[in-house]
Amino acid sequence: YRDQRVTEIYEGTSEIQRLVISRALLGD
Repeated sequence: YRDQRVTEIYEGTSEIQRLVISRALLGD
């Protein structure tokens, strides 16, 4: 169960990172 939670959190963070990176690229 712990692994599943970790994977879910990792996926969530990855999605957020993608949004942040995309916004940073658009900002430049």
